[in-house]
Order: sequence, then C-alpha cells, then structure tokens
Amino acid sequence: MIRLFYGILFICCCGVLAVLYALAAQMGIADLLGALLTEETRFALKLSLATSVSSVGISTGLGLPVAYLMARRRFPGKFVVDSLLDIPMVMTPLVTGMGLLFLLGPNIAGQWIQKTGIDFLFTPAGAVLAQTFIATPLVIRSGRVTFEGIDEKYEQAGAMLGLSDARVFCFIVLPMARNGILAGAVLAWARTLGEFGATLMVAGASRMRTETLPIAVYLNLTSGEIELAVACAWLLISLGLVLLMVLKWLGVRQKVRQY
Repeated sequence: MIRLFYGILFICCCGVLAVLYALAAQMGIADLLGALLTEETRFALKLSLATSVSSVGISTGLGLPVAYLMARRRFPGKFVVDSLLDIPMVMTPLVTGMGLLFLLGPNIAGQWIQKTGIDFLFTPAGAVLAQTFIATPLVIRSGRVTFEGIDEKYEQAGAMLGLSDARVFCFIVLPMARNGILAGAVLAWARTLGEFGATLMVAGASRMRTETLPIAVYLNLTSGEIELAVACAWLLISLGLVLLMVLKWLGVRQKVRQY
C-alpha cells in the first residue's frame, strides 16, 4: 500500500515538473529576460501588485471584524449568514464578475455610483473591487478559524481588568491571532494575484490600462505573442512561490510557538 502511495506521489510531482518544463521550453533565458524587461510586462507587474495589495488591505479590514463576530457571538440567523458569506467561494470567478458587472451597470447601482465620481467598470478600481470580493471570504474563513482557536479566558480577563471591547480586540485578540491573520492575508494575496475571471468581467482587458499579469497572459496568448505570455506566467509563478514560502514559514512558526 505504501509503495502505491509513493507511486502516486511520484506521478503528482512529475505532473508539476512537466508543466514547468512545458513553460520553460518555450523560450531561452535571454529571450525570457528580454520579455520581462518590456514596458508592458513591467506595467502588468506593477498593476497586479498595486491592485492585489489594495484588495487584500480592504478585505482584511472588512473580514476580520466579521470573522471575530462569527467566532464569538451567537445571533438569530447565524447559520444563514454563515452560508451567505461562503457563497463567493463556491461561485466561479467569471460568474462573480458577471454579477458585479450587472450590479455596477446603469440599470442597478451604476447611476448612483457615478454621482460619487468613482468609476469601477473597465478601470483599475474595478479590478480592486473584483479582487476584494474574491478575497474577503478567504480572510473571513481563515480569521474565524484563528479566533476560534484562542481561549476566551484571555478576553474575559481583559474585560475584568476594565478594558473595553475595542481594547480587548486590539491589544489582546489581534496580537494572539497575528500569525493566523498573516497566513490568511497571504493566502488572499496569492488568490488576488492570480485572479482572472472576475477582473476580466469588471475591469476589462485593456492593454496598459487594466492589464494585470493574468490579463497580460490572456492578451498575449490570444494575439500570438507567446514570449510575453510566458514571461508574465513566470512572474506569476515566482510571486506565488514566494507567497507559498511565506505561508510555510508562518506555519512552522505557529507550530514552534505551540510547543
């Protein structure tokens, strides 16, 4: 049985290596470096980092209070609310983006949003909105698990010492949940960096305007510019690998602290 498991493990590893080899075989190192230095690739990288960092910051600010409330409080309809918050995680990004597109259109909320001077459709702001919608449920879910793992006695002790709920949350709960919150934020960041479907529907696919790295891969692949598409793909892989290493490091730190 164990030999069978090792065989399956070998097949999985070979599958990953085969995909990486297929990408690497498309161009040489010199061509790859040249493609990475083009203006379009640099624009896509900067926009991806800007939109993903912004969306993770917003989703963390929105998600942590909700996660804490879901972990610590009981209220009527909590099961329904919990299920509702999970719906974005089971919706395909393309359908999510389509819903946002219709919502922000002139027939529903678009006419009121335009009065504020903010234009989401086919702009970088739309990419941030789409990525935030995708990332927030991940932050809520990971934050809730983290908060549920913290003994409530620490919060009760803080309350007995006269601390307000806000101080208990900021100075007791958040420091204890730091690693879990960071892990959730990193996971959400990795998700937003690779987000394509919802971003495409809301922000569009305009070169040098709403061109994130996934959009750049799509645009260059469909137009036959394989070198630029592969270069952007390798940037995504590299960023994802860095975030994966951060997640593993946070996991190791958490285990060390437990012991």
